Amino acid sequence: MAAGSLELTMTSQTRTAVTTGDGVRIAYRFDGDDDKPVLLLSNSIGTDLHMWDGQVPALTEHFRLLRYDARGHGASDVPPGPYSLDRLGRDVVELLDALRLRRVHVLGLSLGGIVAQWLGIHVPERVDRLVLSNTAAYLGPAHQWDRPIAELLEAPDMRATAEEFLRNWFPAHMLRGGDEVVEAFRRTLFVTRREGVAGSTSSADASSGTTAS
Repeated sequence: MAAGSLELTMTSQTRTAVTTGDGVRIAYRFDGDDDKPVLLLSNSIGTDLHMWDGQVPALTEHFRLLRYDARGHGASDVPPGPYSLDRLGRDVVELLDALRLRRVHVLGLSLGGIVAQWLGIHVPERVDRLVLSNTAAYLGPAHQWDRPIAELLEAPDMRATAEEFLRNWFPAHMLRGGDEVVEAFRRTLFVTRREGVAGSTSSADASSGTTAS
């Protein structure tokens, strides 16, 4: 199938998908009126496009939202890792190409923010407004991720990693109280494939991918 080609099937969660040049299906969905400017939302590691559910009502007052599951997450395929930052960025470019979207606003959070920075540097003509949330241009040397990746792949499931992520994302009182927002993220983490999280973790070192050459 051609790079960025559209598939005609839909999932029960109303996602559709494109297939990238390396044969990976990337799931996506639109929300909002099609006459409004498009805002692309790029997710944190370990989450899927539903991480934005709470913001959809407010954002769709002004934008048509394009949400997607990064490779290794949600309803997208989980190819063998590692996934380079360049590959995660090109997934977005191929998605935009398939949807015939020349230029969009981009909001990226955490790893999604690193991907958004890649877009701003390497394909600035595709980005109108760029919003970077809870992210960084550099998180330290790449080798610091070697042990966490190995431990994750050796673990029987996502539970230990999920609890570590949740401690980073939410204050202690929310973790103690059985908060439904926390529980929703916990459920997503539990069903996320370890291989997808491990494959994406190396992309957190943005020192090469977000530096203009």
